[in-house]
Amino acid sequence: MITTEREPERVILVGVETFENQATFEASMTELASLATTAGATVSTTFTQKKERLDGKYLVGIGKLQEIKTQLELEDEADAVIFNHQLTPRQLTNLSAFLGVKVLDRMQLILDIFALRARSHVGMLQVELAQLTYLLPRLAGSKGLALSRQAGGIGARGAGESQLELDRRQIRHRLALIEAQLKKAEQVQANMRQKRQASPVFKIGLIGYTNAGKSSIFNALTATNQYEQDELFATLDATTKSFSIQDELMVTLTDTVGFIQDLPTELVKAFKATLEESKTVDLLLHVIDASNATHQIHEDVVEGIIKELGMADIPVLTVYNKLDLADNFEPTILPSLQLSIKSETGLQQLRQAILAKMATLFVPFELELPYSQAHQLAKLRKFALIEQIVAQDDLARYLISGKIAEREKWRLLENGLR
Repeated sequence: MITTEREPERVILVGVETFENQATFEASMTELASLATTAGATVSTTFTQKKERLDGKYLVGIGKLQEIKTQLELEDEADAVIFNHQLTPRQLTNLSAFLGVKVLDRMQLILDIFALRARSHVGMLQVELAQLTYLLPRLAGSKGLALSRQAGGIGARGAGESQLELDRRQIRHRLALIEAQLKKAEQVQANMRQKRQASPVFKIGLIGYTNAGKSSIFNALTATNQYEQDELFATLDATTKSFSIQDELMVTLTDTVGFIQDLPTELVKAFKATLEESKTVDLLLHVIDASNATHQIHEDVVEGIIKELGMADIPVLTVYNKLDLADNFEPTILPSLQLSIKSETGLQQLRQAILAKMATLFVPFELELPYSQAHQLAKLRKFALIEQIVAQDDLARYLISGKIAEREKWRLLENGLR
């Protein structure tokens, strides 16, 4: 659990509903409040406005802006105003000057939460890269701008104000250093992925909207104790663990960062190597929060990112989680599995569904081995299903299903043993 010694910052939220975002506006504003809370802030007031298009100078109309300023004057303890949109450099400068307090947009808030959640060295570098990339065009003037009000985020986490007050040249130099370090780390990750790809073990990847319960599923299946809380972006770093899905049959499961509406492009780029951990899997478990009334919006976001990452061809098993918290639930994706991973029944349902899905993806083949070589099957049982044994004189015929590449390897073995 993340704690802080200082008092939570009080913030005002602002959103503009237009024709383009009216279908998701209410859910997005609710999510913005959750993001602010996750970042350690207390929401004092929320302002919304309907407009045909966003104002190029202040995003909101001048009348609404004056209302916000008046509220700030009434609430001496309000520390920041957070807009539920991506602000241009010009809008950010204008709003900060007009309101006289720290101004953030949705993207900066998400970046700030990522800075809170990053634990590994690589994760911290990825977040700092995303923060600096996003903030660089928002620096005013050739010598940079003191960003204590503009760019520090809730509490100025991650890169920190002292880092963000560097001039453009120093920030570009820092970006180059981070990119060089990440390139080395990505090479290490790529080598590890290559080894995993060469492995005959079936690989499963968890994917889904943030706070859908992916970490809970990871912990339940692998019997581990990875951090899980009812909060946004509880997990950032990719984690892979092997476990037995049935008897001796082993699989690997990878958990990685959850998604959200309008996930900053800078974050997608910075976490590209981490997200690519899911590109090499044999099966994706798309986890959806059944208790969330806007789960269909979440589904669309995740499916869009799956396509964007070039993962649309990977088989998917859709899992609606938190069924115990859902009222009058109706799945929008069929076929799908509906369960609560917190129950033993839900866990067994998921295991059986994974096995059934694996069976449809495995390729059946026959293997004949002399009885004297039956010990070879111990290796095979770890990554393939042995469905039937037929005795024949001095050898036995095994009906097996497994990955295509393994079929060829075992046929070579079969020929070599004859």
